Amino acid sequence: MMKGMSPEKRMQMMLEAPVSRVIPRLAIPTIISMLITAIYNMADTFFVSQIGTSASGAVGVIFSAMAIIQAVSFMMGMGTGTNVSQALGAGDEERARRYASVGFFSAFGVGVVLAALGLSNIDALVRFLGATETIAPYAKDYATYIFYATPFMMCSFVMNNLLRFEGLAIYGMVGITTGGILNMLLDPLFIFGFGMGTSGAAIATAISQFVSFTILLLMCNTKPDAITIHPRNFKPTPAMYGRILYVGFPSLGRQGIASISTILLNTAAGVYGDAAIAAMSIVTRFIMFINSSIIGFGQGFQPVCGFSYGAGRYSRVREAYWFCVKVATALLIVLACAAMLFSGQIVAIFRRDDAEVIRIGTLALRLQLATLPLWGFIVMSNMLTQSIGYGAWATLLSIARQGIFLIPSLLVLPVVLGLTGIQIAQPISDLCTLVLTMAIMYSVLRKLRNMPDKS
Repeated sequence: MMKGMSPEKRMQMMLEAPVSRVIPRLAIPTIISMLITAIYNMADTFFVSQIGTSASGAVGVIFSAMAIIQAVSFMMGMGTGTNVSQALGAGDEERARRYASVGFFSAFGVGVVLAALGLSNIDALVRFLGATETIAPYAKDYATYIFYATPFMMCSFVMNNLLRFEGLAIYGMVGITTGGILNMLLDPLFIFGFGMGTSGAAIATAISQFVSFTILLLMCNTKPDAITIHPRNFKPTPAMYGRILYVGFPSLGRQGIASISTILLNTAAGVYGDAAIAAMSIVTRFIMFINSSIIGFGQGFQPVCGFSYGAGRYSRVREAYWFCVKVATALLIVLACAAMLFSGQIVAIFRRDDAEVIRIGTLALRLQLATLPLWGFIVMSNMLTQSIGYGAWATLLSIARQGIFLIPSLLVLPVVLGLTGIQIAQPISDLCTLVLTMAIMYSVLRKLRNMPDKS
């Protein structure tokens, strides 16, 4: 999205420009933002892993708590952003401004509540998340500062989604990328230079989140083509909250269920020691790194989808969807093949001196890479249903992979197959999710085909 684009030109781009041009144009800043976020998450894992296997496991344990925070953030951000894009597509900028301010200030308030709950129950929390006796002290140190940053982290997610759904992803990229690069620079300084260990990694993350928050807020309130966030527009109604929650709930389901499955994964892996927890944590972070590129690409599709659906251009919605499915699947095939060749070396980057971590992680990574190409169809289908307001279908798709299928797999397969059951649980879930997605999309796409475009 070009800086300074007028609302008329933005509407023309969203509704008239070829999807093969506009979607990559919108997606590139988002992909960069997602990759930077994934990289600094991996940087935390890498630098903390140099302290020891237990410290490495602590990052994996607290990741599930961060996933819960992100789940609530994405719910509010996606719910708000979708409504903003549909309002802009319908030409109602006043409604868009109200949704933006309601989403932002509500997220900050929820963040304060989550932070207070986390800090006041931190000992019980780290145990609940699957920390062992040796991992718990590191997990507690890491979690403390993450909770301090929670309100700013949540607002950053909301503002990034707002800018993205407005077709201004480049502004969001600036805020997210700056914070991510800062995080990677501060990690070794605080962990090793100041001797702060896992606390240093969390402090680096907290500082970077606050910096991102500040930049994003400036972008929203100083750029003439962005929807301004202001207390005077904070005029919530039950209907607005209902709409935000309905549209955003699939994101809560996806991220929230992911955190529950991560807790179960840590608990199941804990039977096999800290090495198993550390190995699965490393694999999860790396797979998320790959997946972030696909999510970023799909997020370039969502504004086009929201604008087009709001304007009654249903054929354009279908065209954009199939374009994204084809591109995402091709990209995932390439990435999966490349990572498969170097899976052992990838795991060894994080814990080169622990042969058991490398052994467990290498097999788990290869198994997950085998089903990686399926995500193109699954992720784009989830984004389509969410962007056009099919909240029930979107919620079902969002919780299927990490919840409906993965959680039972983690409960049953380790009992039958031991550690191998833990390693194979995610690929089994991917295959089952593919079947469900195909059934849902047959119905959704048939309905879209029967909806004539509005003139």
